[in-house]
Amino acid sequence: MLTTGSPSLRAQLAGYVALTKPRIIELLLVTTVPTMVVAEGGLPSIWLMIATVIGGTLAAGGANAINMYVDRDIDAIMERTQNRPLVTGVMTPRNALIFAIAIEIMAFVWLWALVNLLSAVLAVAACLFYVFVYTLWLKRTSQRNIVIGGAAGAVPVLIGWSAVTNSLDWPPVVLFAIIFYWTPPHFWALAIKYKDDYSAVNVPMLPSVASFRTTSIRIIGYTLLLWALTIVFWPVAEMGWLYGASAVVLGALFTWFTVKLHREQTTRAAMQVFGWSITYVTLLFGAMALDQFVEIPL
Repeated sequence: MLTTGSPSLRAQLAGYVALTKPRIIELLLVTTVPTMVVAEGGLPSIWLMIATVIGGTLAAGGANAINMYVDRDIDAIMERTQNRPLVTGVMTPRNALIFAIAIEIMAFVWLWALVNLLSAVLAVAACLFYVFVYTLWLKRTSQRNIVIGGAAGAVPVLIGWSAVTNSLDWPPVVLFAIIFYWTPPHFWALAIKYKDDYSAVNVPMLPSVASFRTTSIRIIGYTLLLWALTIVFWPVAEMGWLYGASAVVLGALFTWFTVKLHREQTTRAAMQVFGWSITYVTLLFGAMALDQFVEIPL
C-alpha cells in the first residue's frame, strides 16, 4: 500500500534498513562467528571478527536489497510482503538499487582491505548467485528454487573460515553443506503458511505446487541429510564431545518436529518446524564455538 505525501527522514532511514532484511542477516552472522572460532581453534582477533561481521552484513544487505528491487512487483501482491519499503513507496526503486549496489561495493572494498581478498570475492560471489541464479532465474521458474538458490545463504561459513585462514578446507565445505541442506526444511516450513501468497504470484515454491504430504516428506528427507552432515563434521573438523553430543541430540529433535509435521499436516506444526529450525542452527553453531573452549574427557 503506497504512502501519501513525502515520507519523513526517519521513515526513509528505516526503509533503507528494512531493504537489507536485518533478521535474515542476523541468522547469517550466527553461523559466521562460530565458524571463525572453529577455524582459529579458539578466539580469533576481536578486530578481525568485527571487520568480518561488518563486511558480511554489508554484502548480505546489498544482496537482499537487490532482491527487494527485483521482487517489488510480487511483493505488492503477497500479504506477507506488502509492508516492504518499495511497496509502501518510502523510496524510489532507482534509489533502492543505487543503495544496494553501493553497499555491495563497500562490502567488497571493506573485506579486501581489512580481511582478505578471498573473503571479499566469496561475499560478492554469494550476492551475484543470489541475485542472478535465485532471484532472477529459479525463484519464478522452478520448484527447486530454494534448494539451489539457498546456496547463497551457506557462503557466510566459507567467508568466516577464509577470514581466519585465508584458505578453504574440508571443514568449511561440510559446514557449507550443513547450511545448504538446512535451508529447504527451514524455508519450506514457513512457505506452508504462505503457500496461497506464492500461488497468487505464480512463484512455484514447493508447498504451493505440491501436496502437503509431498512437502513434509521432502522436509524430513532434507532434515535427515542435515543431521548426517552435522555428525560427519564431528570427525572432519576434529570436534570434541560437546559438539558431537549436541549434533546428535539437536538433530534428533529437528527430525522429531518434521515427523510431527508429516503426521499432523497443519500450519501450526509447520511453524513449529520453522521456529525450531532457527533455534536449532543457533544452538548447533553455539555448541560448535563452545566446543573449542571446553574439553570433555572420555
